[in-house]
Amino acid sequence: MATRNEISEFLTTRRGRITPERAGLHAYGSRRRVSGLRREEVAMLAGISVEYYTQLERGIVRGVSEDVLDAVARALQFDEVERLHLFDLVHAAKRRPARTRREPEPLRPEVQRLLDAITGAAAFVRNSRLDILAANRLGAAVYADLFANPERPANLARFVFLDPRARRFYRDWEGIADAAVGNLRAQAGRDPYDRELTELVGELSVRSEEFRARWASHDVRQYRTGIQPFHHTLVGDLTLSYEALQLTAEVDLILIVYTAEAGSPSEEALHHLANWSAEGRAAR
Repeated sequence: MATRNEISEFLTTRRGRITPERAGLHAYGSRRRVSGLRREEVAMLAGISVEYYTQLERGIVRGVSEDVLDAVARALQFDEVERLHLFDLVHAAKRRPARTRREPEPLRPEVQRLLDAITGAAAFVRNSRLDILAANRLGAAVYADLFANPERPANLARFVFLDPRARRFYRDWEGIADAAVGNLRAQAGRDPYDRELTELVGELSVRSEEFRARWASHDVRQYRTGIQPFHHTLVGDLTLSYEALQLTAEVDLILIVYTAEAGSPSEEALHHLANWSAEGRAAR
């Protein structure tokens, strides 16, 4: 994932989605060959020369300032995740590549104890490559279809795109597929020399046309908070709220917690799953 090409393709796809009308410009002159903005229009909106913006869109970023990047982000109407992604790509392009394989550090027992102490909600810990590294009992019960695959670490992106059970499990499969690819895109911007991430993207690109199409769109996302609808084999439909919490004492670990609205059918379903999980554990 060469950063120069990544910058070029990211800016090109973002420019292509902004119409002159959306940017507050009048479409004038000869017939437009593209529906999005022209380079000269982006340059004008950002207050820089066409030559400067053209160099930036080609991925030539030596000496580019943060003020210029902010101006381009405003011109292309980036949200905060897209803005940070552009900064990440530029910073990565300026540093020397160091493609190394990082040895995974063992999960601290304190983190597992934290998960186990969460009894009324489903919770797990994952990294930015969407590997699930640990879960509490209810988290394992909610994601039973994912953990049914013996491959470890369990990976959410592989489950979404390669396991047919995922389309039944996620009631909004399209939304979760977009989110998974958007998260991996954002991580690729932060660390384009992550060998494990490169291998994961390569595997999914080869094996899934749905992944390949989404990866080519260069959309970036971040899990933060929201609502996720599921269909569980044992308890039927669930609608759960999620929060993504960074574990600040760890490197690249995120705690995901799913809760149900008090008194809702989803809360009752979680109770049933907790009982089922406890009965299964006692039987083992």
